[in-house]
Amino acid sequence: MLAIFGGCIFTMGGPPVKVGTVLVDEGKIAGVEAGVVIPPGAKAVDVTGKIVMPGMIDAHCHVGIAEEIYREEGDDSNEMSDPVTPHLRAVDAVNPADLGFRDALAGGVTTVVTGPGSANIIGGEMVAMKTAGTVVDEMVVQFPAGLKAALGENPKRSYGREKKPPYTRMASAALLRETFVKGLDYLKKESLDRDLKMEAVARVLRGDVPLRVHAHRADDIMTAVRIAGEFGVKLVIEHCTEGHLVAARLAARGVAAVIGPVITNRAKVEMQGITLETARMLAEAGVRFAVMTDHPVVPIQYLSVSAALTVKGGLSPERALRSVTIDAAEILGLGERLGSIEPGKDADIVVWSRHPFDVAARAEKVFINGREVFAASR
Repeated sequence: MLAIFGGCIFTMGGPPVKVGTVLVDEGKIAGVEAGVVIPPGAKAVDVTGKIVMPGMIDAHCHVGIAEEIYREEGDDSNEMSDPVTPHLRAVDAVNPADLGFRDALAGGVTTVVTGPGSANIIGGEMVAMKTAGTVVDEMVVQFPAGLKAALGENPKRSYGREKKPPYTRMASAALLRETFVKGLDYLKKESLDRDLKMEAVARVLRGDVPLRVHAHRADDIMTAVRIAGEFGVKLVIEHCTEGHLVAARLAARGVAAVIGPVITNRAKVEMQGITLETARMLAEAGVRFAVMTDHPVVPIQYLSVSAALTVKGGLSPERALRSVTIDAAEILGLGERLGSIEPGKDADIVVWSRHPFDVAARAEKVFINGREVFAASR
C-alpha cells in the first residue's frame, strides 16, 4: 500500500481536503482520509504543503501520431487517399516513444485521447490511453473512444484542391449522411460479408461510441447536430470555437464539447470567432465540456495553462479544473474509472508544487495506476 500524505487534496469528487492522505492499493485509490493516516507497512510519501490532484485528461490531441520533430516520417494523422475512412484505427499509428508522452507527464497529464486529424469527412477511430508505457496495447484505457469526423474548411481544402469531393459544405454533409445510410443497411442484413468500414460506423449507430465531429464555426456545429439527430447518434463537438453562439441548442440536445485549442490565434477563417469566453458561456447554458490542447498545435504540457485561461474568460476555477479532470472523464464515458480521487478509481495522481493554474506550478510527482512514473527532481 502507498500513503501520499500531508498535501491539500483536490479530489474533484467533493470539497478539497485541506490536509489529508490518499491511500493506494494495487493500482487503485483505496481511500481518502483527513489528516495524516499511514497504515502499518505502507510506503509513505510526504507531500506536505503540496497540491494533490487526479491526473489531468487531454480529451483531444494527436500525441503519438503527429510527432513534432518529424514531417512525413512521424506524421500519421491524416490518410488523405479517401475522404471517408472510418475503418482506420488510431491505436495502429501511436508511437509510445513519441517525446510528447514525456511532456504530458511533465505537465501532469496522465490520460489522453488521440486520434486522426481533420482532413477527412470521417477519419477513423480514436483511442484513450495512459501516458506512460512502452507498448501501446498496455497503455490503452478505451478503444474505440469515438469515431472522428470533420466539417468545415479542412476537408474542403484537402480534397477540393485535388479536384475531388468535397468541394463544398453541402458535399461534406452529404458524404457523412451517405456513410450512415450505408451503415444502417449494413446493420439490417442478417448475413453479410465483413466490412471494416461499416463495422466502425455501426458502432456509432448502435450507440456504442460517440461521433466526434471537428467543427469550429456555428453553422458547421449545427450541421453536425442536425445529422446526429437524423440518425440518433451520440455527438461530441470537437473544438467548438463558436459554440457560445449556439450554446442553448447544444444544451437542449445534450451535446457535449471538447473545446480548444485555447492558446492560439485566428489561424483560419472559421476560427475568427475565437474567444476565451466560450467556456463560460457554455457552462452558463448547461453544456458539458472539456478543454483540449490539440497537441502538437498546443504542446500537451500546457493543458493546465489552457484550462487556466478559461478562468480569464470568466469561468470559475473549479469548473476549469473539472474540464481537464472529472468532466473530461465523464464525456469520454470513463467517469467511473478516471477524473477524481475516489475509492475504486485508477490511482492516477499528480503532486503539484502549487495550484496548477499558477504559472510557476510544476508537477513534482506523477503516479499512474499507483506507480510513480515521473519525478521532477529526476
